[in-house]
Amino acid sequence: MPKRHEVARQIVAIKRPNTHLCQTCLLSLHHHRLASTATASAAQTGPIEPPPSGRALPANTPSTSLRTVYKIKASVMLSRPPVLTRDLTPFEKAYFLYQKRLNERLALPFSRYFYYQKGTPGDVEWKRKIKERLTPARDIGRYNAYAKEGWNDEVLMGARESEPEEQVEALLRDAEVELPKGEGEEEAEVKEVVAKPMPRVTEADRVGDTKSLNRLLQRTLYLVVRKGNGRWWFPSDGLVGKESLHTAAERILVQTGGLNMNTWIVGNIPLCHYVRNYSVPAKDKENSVEIRGEKYFFMKGRIMAGQANLKDNAQGLTDFQWLAKDELQKVLLSRDWSAIKNVLAER
Repeated sequence: MPKRHEVARQIVAIKRPNTHLCQTCLLSLHHHRLASTATASAAQTGPIEPPPSGRALPANTPSTSLRTVYKIKASVMLSRPPVLTRDLTPFEKAYFLYQKRLNERLALPFSRYFYYQKGTPGDVEWKRKIKERLTPARDIGRYNAYAKEGWNDEVLMGARESEPEEQVEALLRDAEVELPKGEGEEEAEVKEVVAKPMPRVTEADRVGDTKSLNRLLQRTLYLVVRKGNGRWWFPSDGLVGKESLHTAAERILVQTGGLNMNTWIVGNIPLCHYVRNYSVPAKDKENSVEIRGEKYFFMKGRIMAGQANLKDNAQGLTDFQWLAKDELQKVLLSRDWSAIKNVLAER
């Protein structure tokens, strides 16, 4: 049995001979007795005097260390979303052609005389076209779904029937209409010319104009600007007063790209933030702070119309570009690229 328990038991036995207590109660009585003894001793003892010493205590002096801070900046990831769908993979092209041919096999035969009266110019034109392609469908090549080889509806190696360019040409040939020949005209065929759709590759793509928004129509383009020191970065600036990140982003776009852009800042919450530390911290002794670097908070923006114009920008910018994700990697610093690459869209 511990010594403190034995002392408590003896005290209880003297005051209450016939009382039996448990270990917990005995321990509580012992703690109570020790606390009472310590209080009485403190009351009897005078105030504690400091030991004699020839040295005086140091006075409270203000600290000379600088407070560490970061510059808070708002940055805008202004983007133009894809205008066109992406190119199909070879597997997707073959699959869609197979689905079209399978639909021809499963559908009911085309009711020719429901649409064309016998002997009319439309019926004559229909006979000419069906003789060329063997099927009512216009973009699946020469294929007869009701012939003995109708089961062989998969695209063959090297065939171009599944290519979108070939299908567009087939649709254009089908849309051509033979015009009636006048008196004295030659026997050569006279066909009405059909306007072709615009190509997916633009003139800006061919010449490599990175300032144009009419390029890489299948990709997302981001606006980057070049500062006076030659560094490429997103439009950014420090916060003024108590303005929010959303308000700061709108102000930055006006100050950098001018008023000739119809933009939209998406939401009030930043996409991400990036801490860029200085190699040598800057000291501001007037405010007793040490500036360790900059903290960028990126806001998402969309351009709806217009174009950037740096003629009267207030930040000393010298150039701008609209670049895709893989192009940004070539112009940004390696540490900047590593910080924001996971936020950018792949296409």
